[in-house]
Amino acid sequence: MFDSIFSLFSHDLGIDLGTANTLVFIKGKGIAIREPSIVARHNKSKQIISIGSEAKKMMGKTPSTISVIRPLEHGVISDFDAASYLISYYIKKVHEFGTPLPGLARPRVAIGIPSGITEVERRAVWEAALQAGARECFLIEEPMAAAIGANVSVFEPTGVLIVDIGGGTTEIAVISLGGIVVNRSLKVAGDEMDQAIVHYIRLRHGILLGERTAEELKIKIGSAYKKNSKFKIQNLKLKEDREEKKEERGERVMVVSGRDIETGLPKSLRINETEIREAVGPVVNQIVDSISEVIEETPPELTADILEHGIILTGGSSLLLGIDDLIIERTKIPVIVADDPLTTVVRGTAKLLEDKILLDRVKVTGGLR
Repeated sequence: MFDSIFSLFSHDLGIDLGTANTLVFIKGKGIAIREPSIVARHNKSKQIISIGSEAKKMMGKTPSTISVIRPLEHGVISDFDAASYLISYYIKKVHEFGTPLPGLARPRVAIGIPSGITEVERRAVWEAALQAGARECFLIEEPMAAAIGANVSVFEPTGVLIVDIGGGTTEIAVISLGGIVVNRSLKVAGDEMDQAIVHYIRLRHGILLGERTAEELKIKIGSAYKKNSKFKIQNLKLKEDREEKKEERGERVMVVSGRDIETGLPKSLRINETEIREAVGPVVNQIVDSISEVIEETPPELTADILEHGIILTGGSSLLLGIDDLIIERTKIPVIVADDPLTTVVRGTAKLLEDKILLDRVKVTGGLR
């Protein structure tokens, strides 16, 4: 009875609670929130000052009284109170309009989690969501949510290899008959690429860059592969403009500013694409090596399916230019970049909320307190 009453005042929500970004999908309406998973908090009073994009603007610019933190590290809650406040803030925000009594909003929530986290870490996410105001919380492993969000038929007796490269973790999983057969969860992803760029520029040029600048370098001129792979497969679902960039672009450069380590003074520097490729190379290679290891551990029958249907890439860091070509060259397997890879996990969680039978089959844990 209470469930039906609360459903009148609440929207069911699919949430991708990522290390780098949080996305919220309202059932039947679409993505309503797409914000960085960052919180600015006063150190003494513990009062939350800002969340999301506004908090990200403060990174590296705050006085000693304010801390800008990420409530999640490598897909795991590192600050329970901040994570709970983050979820609560977005639940309230999506119910401000379109519900008769926003104060009574108690939504059903499905959240994507890394496949390699412990039971205690799962419990922390579940508790944080319930404390934030959810009446029910279901946890879905990110590879499964990404596959469902990419419109893969996960219950078919066919092997599907999903590689979800996010901000804090890389999830690699072979899915068949509604379950994960082989998986690998790496604490290596987009954030480590940013750190690798900071380290590289510091060693090579003696310039200290901020995290935001490193991320901007990665997005604007970053690449994982120098040229198109000769193993390019015809039927890849890549956008035309993405293909044109690979074929027609020259060496890209970007001017950044940082602090000279020797003098301590500000200094500008021209960075080219080759340098960024060298910087992120070790991180990308680690991801590709792990993909190869998962394929080696996969049963032969499923390996044949993967060779036929290809590897599906999702997650924001899969947009790094040339990473698909590099995987093709190393594995000799076709690679398909999912449509809108940033949103596959949150779209998958939203689809599960619409299908109770499917949700019951793939959820890791969930329900009422």
